[in-house]
Amino acid sequence: MTLNAHGKMQLYGALLLLPAAVLLTTFAYLPSVNTVINSLYLPGFRGGPDEFVGIENYQVLFNDPTFWKVARNNLLYALGTIPTSMALALGMALLVNSKLPGRGFVRMAYFTPTILPMIAAANIWMFFYAPQIGLFNSLLGALGFPGVNWLGDPNVALGSVIVMSVWKEAGFFMIFYLAALQSLPPELKEAANLEGTSRWSFFWRVTFPLLMPTTLFVLINALINSVRVIDHLFIMTKGGPNNATNLLLYYVYENAFSFFDRTMAATITVVILLVLAVVATLKFTLLDRRTHYQ
Repeated sequence: MTLNAHGKMQLYGALLLLPAAVLLTTFAYLPSVNTVINSLYLPGFRGGPDEFVGIENYQVLFNDPTFWKVARNNLLYALGTIPTSMALALGMALLVNSKLPGRGFVRMAYFTPTILPMIAAANIWMFFYAPQIGLFNSLLGALGFPGVNWLGDPNVALGSVIVMSVWKEAGFFMIFYLAALQSLPPELKEAANLEGTSRWSFFWRVTFPLLMPTTLFVLINALINSVRVIDHLFIMTKGGPNNATNLLLYYVYENAFSFFDRTMAATITVVILLVLAVVATLKFTLLDRRTHYQ
């Protein structure tokens, strides 16, 4: 049977999508389905068959005060990192997009934290936060203030991790905003200058609305980053003190590889996936109405 032109185009498109579909199915969809199935079972005793328990694992999880403390930590972490890193990224992009002397060096300085491996960045900030010889406590001592146990005090440990994460992520998000700013038509600025529009009014009425597609993209990435934190927690705090810096993905790691509770790790993972799916859907639904695509 000979395919017509339309059939050939459909076959060509399907073949183009096939590699991505295979990769997504193998490394995303199948593991997700397997995780959901594992969350409904309990491991068999002494190597016996797994026992189906339905939603019992979820009931145990939701009655666990440690889980709710970790979830609260993750919510505070997201509220602390997402708006701050996005606002800094936009501000840095506006700065380096202007006629700034040495702006190439400034761009490099802003982007340098992004290219550092997370382990290296965590070790750098370990020196900053060290109780006795750390940079921050040395500065406080020079000013006559007592030192702070930045990573050992439950009241400030999570905030210290948030500061480090914002430093690491803001430069990465800046690149997207800078690319978006450079793609805006220059005629808009010229027209605003002829009309005598102030910079602030031009930003809120023209620039920021046109940046909404980029903002939506950055927002989704920032949300994902806020729940996949594990590297620098492993180096800096290991979730301590007293779970003050423990976040959801690190809690999954602990259950799977420290407590050897694969079932609970799968249950927490399913909850994370569901929450991310709901939040992402709400974001796309609500923000898409305010997004202007060029």
